[in-house]
Amino acid sequence: MTESKKKAVLKSRIEQVWEVVTDLSDCSWRSDLQRIDVLEPGKTFVEYTKEGFPTTFVITRFEPPYRYEFTMDNANMTGTWTGLFRRTDEGCEADFTERVDVKKWIMKPFVPGYLKKQQEQYFHDLKAALGE
Repeated sequence: MTESKKKAVLKSRIEQVWEVVTDLSDCSWRSDLQRIDVLEPGKTFVEYTKEGFPTTFVITRFEPPYRYEFTMDNANMTGTWTGLFRRTDEGCEADFTERVDVKKWIMKPFVPGYLKKQQEQYFHDLKAALGE
């Protein structure tokens, strides 16, 4: 299993950050996504990349505005994602951890770099969505 962690302090209030991250009705701020289909509200959703590649997510913990967790599964990988949110004097600290197992051994060497790049892009998009 490959693990990637990314932490950042955002200037926005924790409630604002939580709302943007967990709102499955609007993915327009995500530069990597085409759309999100909610299969079962509060439980299951599918994200589609710009190329139309689907990943299914199952929400396993939802504790506003502090903790958000889900499992992920697609043709290439399976894994988990944990988002921890903490109030700070500056706004909100967001701490995201992604753990992934690849289904195709040939992809294993590329996973650490791919996850790091994805997390960097996610935080870049999130900051833009928050107006930071």
